[in-house]
Amino acid sequence: MSRGSTARELRVELALTHIAVCVTAVASVLSLGGIVLSLVEDVASGRWVSSLGQGLFLAIVSFLIYGGLVYQLARLGHFNRLRQHRRATDDELDRFFHGPRPAAVTILVPSYKEDPLVVRRTLLSAALQDYPWRRVVLLIDDPPHPSQASDIPLLTAARGLAAEIQETLRKPREHFEDALRAFLERSARGPLDPHQEMPRLAQLYRDAATWFEHQGARYSICDHADALFVEITFRIPAQRYHEQANRWARRIAPAEPALTQTLLADHRRLAARFQADLTGFERKRFDNLSHEPNKAMNLNSYISLMGQHRRIVDSCGSVLLEPADAAEADLSVPNPDFVLMVDADSLISPDYSLRLSYVLAQPGSERIAVVQTPYSAFPHAPGALERIAGATTDIQYFIHQGFTSYGATFWVGANALVRKAALDDIAESDTERGHPIRRYIQDHTVIEDTESTVDLISRGWKLYNYPERLAFSATPPDFGSLLIQRRRWANGGLLILPKLVRYLAGRRSWAAAIREGFMQCHYLTSLAVANAGLLLILALSFDDSTRARWLPLTALPYFALYARDLQRSGYRASDVFRVYALNLMLIPVHLGGVFQSLRQAWTGRKSPFGRTPKIKGRTIAPPRYLIAEYAMLMQWLMGAMFEFLHGRLLHGWFALANAAFLAYALLRFIGLQELRDQLPLALRFRRPRFASPKAVSSPAP
Repeated sequence: MSRGSTARELRVELALTHIAVCVTAVASVLSLGGIVLSLVEDVASGRWVSSLGQGLFLAIVSFLIYGGLVYQLARLGHFNRLRQHRRATDDELDRFFHGPRPAAVTILVPSYKEDPLVVRRTLLSAALQDYPWRRVVLLIDDPPHPSQASDIPLLTAARGLAAEIQETLRKPREHFEDALRAFLERSARGPLDPHQEMPRLAQLYRDAATWFEHQGARYSICDHADALFVEITFRIPAQRYHEQANRWARRIAPAEPALTQTLLADHRRLAARFQADLTGFERKRFDNLSHEPNKAMNLNSYISLMGQHRRIVDSCGSVLLEPADAAEADLSVPNPDFVLMVDADSLISPDYSLRLSYVLAQPGSERIAVVQTPYSAFPHAPGALERIAGATTDIQYFIHQGFTSYGATFWVGANALVRKAALDDIAESDTERGHPIRRYIQDHTVIEDTESTVDLISRGWKLYNYPERLAFSATPPDFGSLLIQRRRWANGGLLILPKLVRYLAGRRSWAAAIREGFMQCHYLTSLAVANAGLLLILALSFDDSTRARWLPLTALPYFALYARDLQRSGYRASDVFRVYALNLMLIPVHLGGVFQSLRQAWTGRKSPFGRTPKIKGRTIAPPRYLIAEYAMLMQWLMGAMFEFLHGRLLHGWFALANAAFLAYALLRFIGLQELRDQLPLALRFRRPRFASPKAVSSPAP
């Protein structure tokens, strides 16, 4: 069972969810049955235009109800998993940590023109993992020879980060390695004196606690992300080391063999905490590696070098990485058991690698390819837009956890631990600019982790969401950067759907195919169908008879549970209305991503990878999206008036309510001053760019 949820609380949540499913089912039968009757009457009377509209209305409403049921069933799965979840004890993790051969983990942090302070935070979070045999690699994707002067400081800082953090860890690393060597020398000379050894170890734990406290105290906290970073990376470990020091100071010495082994294990674990190997890598320096401008190929380029020795060759002005013997190699890349991929704006708890590796090492987990905990938003965001957008991320955590209960887990690429053997199994060979390349993670779409999920399950691999919040990632703080992120999320689902359908059609068990497909197909299509469907409902007139009056009741259980889950995630229940307003504002953004998918399907040209900006400054939104927001608002207001004039009160109030929510979103999440400033800049730039913080006003609070 997860921390923070008692058995009684879980039983209550499960009961409420069962009630919600029943209410939704009954209301759906009543409302959809009424619409079907209206459709039959139109067909029987030969009203073909009206029947076409009723058929469209029936399809849209059915899909929206489908989405509500997916959420409720995922919620059931999530809380059932929490009831069954048993957290590995400290003793179990200790035995795994000190096992005969702990799995080697390489942590990859892909980076492109990032704020050095943000990347440094992530690298420290990775470097201070409580795990042996780990390597941290910053994959710098900036052009090696920047054409813009503003990019030079970012690249220079990125290149120095690995060495800087290695130097930060040098003194504690040497201190605890020296202590380990001294302990081994004493144990080799003869029996140990427990009255001397236990106080020594207690002091070492105090030294470690002091180092973490010092790092936390001197870290400059500029925002809520920094506050969380300091808390989970420095303060919590310091507190735990103080507790361990006190335990050793009060401990009664056990028998000699047990004491020696326990002391040795603790010395080794303290030393290992600071033994991370940090380095950087720039694939674009080498002409025979992929230069495709996306995160997937940045990761693929380095993964393809694992287990190999390469030397740098300058051939006719081209810099190449060629195979070499170990003695002659300029670059030797270890081949790890697991690869942990962490976005440059993410944080992971210190025990993340240990707990997830422990899952993969358990008997019966041999076919689990990906284990992850879907990331949560940084808590206590200061801006309204960032806070509510973060709320939608935290609700996605519930959904993804529930998907695992139905065997429908999707790879969430911000912090996934992946078995290297699984990556080798799905690897494809290709050619780029005349050079052979290897593709492990697909880059056919901009949601590369989602497509790679289908590749993995098609090969018989499984994916697993660990049911605890152990990872956090940044939420875009302004509309321009949120637009880039959410448009990318909406771009690709329809392209991946045929591959998923082929996989489901080939499943031997139809029950499993239906169970998985019910969740997975909605995940891939929801942003396209739900957003287009809501626009159509608000733009067209449909039957307003009493037969459709049950429709609001089909949505009520969904919104009630959503509000409850917001409270469980640290938000207010009333934020459910703000989430709805935000989603209305994002309709043009989501449809923009869908149109990019359709364009790719039509032309065969891959959509450009839109990286979410992670540097300070405002991101200017394209003018077409700002214009679309106002066009939607005006259309809904005029549509409400039209419906009222024709006596269709239900649709009139529905359109007016949605117009009010959208107006609130525009005022609250963008702001009048922001809109006045952004539109001229957007018209001038014509595409998303970074603006100086001085050039654009601060967001509305």
